[in-house]
Amino acid sequence: MPETAPQQTTAPDAAAAYAPTGRTVPTRSRDRASYDRETVHSILDEAYVCHLGFVREGAPVVLPTLFGRVGERLYVHGSTGSRPLRAAGGGAEGLPVCLTVTHVDGLVLARSAFHHSLNYRSVVVHGVAHTVTDPEERRVALDAIVEQAVPGRSEDCRPADEKELAATAVIRLDLREVSAKVRTGGTNDEERDLTLPHWAGVVPLTRGYAEPVPSDDLDPSISVPEYLKAL
Repeated sequence: MPETAPQQTTAPDAAAAYAPTGRTVPTRSRDRASYDRETVHSILDEAYVCHLGFVREGAPVVLPTLFGRVGERLYVHGSTGSRPLRAAGGGAEGLPVCLTVTHVDGLVLARSAFHHSLNYRSVVVHGVAHTVTDPEERRVALDAIVEQAVPGRSEDCRPADEKELAATAVIRLDLREVSAKVRTGGTNDEERDLTLPHWAGVVPLTRGYAEPVPSDDLDPSISVPEYLKAL
C-alpha cells in the first residue's frame, strides 16, 4: 500500500474532538465519555503499555505491548514473526484492531458491594492497522516507542542496526475512531446504606519509580542520566 510521510501524521486543521461513532459511544455511563482530542492525547501520552485486540482464526486475541504516539498515529512494534504484525501487512486491507490504554487512579470502596468501582482514565481506539515499510517512518516510530516509555532515552542509546531493523516489524494505527472514558470522585452509595457500619471512600493509586539499578557490567564512571532522574 502507498506510504504516507511521517510529517503528515498530524492534520493542521484537526478538530478539537473526534467524531463519535456507533463503536465509541458507550452503552453505560455516557456522561463519562469524552471525544476531546487533548484529553485523549494526555491519557495516551502518560502510558507506554497498551492492549492490542484482534481476531485470529476466528477467535479474539489481546496482546499487551509497548506503543508510541506521533501526532495522530499510534505505532506498535514486534517481531517480524508476530502473527498480528504479519496479518497487518498481508494486503492493502490491513488488520482490524482495537487498542486500549487504561490508568487506574483510585479504588472506590462503597458501603455496598454493588457500588464498588474504580477512578480511572481510559482510551479505546478502533481502526485498521497497517505495516510500516518506509525506512524513515520506521525509525521515527521506533524512536517514539522508546520515548513513550522513557523521554530522552532515544538519544542515549545505540540505534537499531540493519539486521535488528530487518527483524522488527512496525504497525501504525491512525487516531480516527477514538473515545476516552474517565471516572473521578467518591462513592455513589444508596441513601439507605449511608448509616451502615462499613468504611467507605477512595484509596488513591499513583505510579512511582524506584532508584535506577545499574547493570552489573556498567562502567562505574557512567552516572544516572538526568532524564532518568527526572522520572
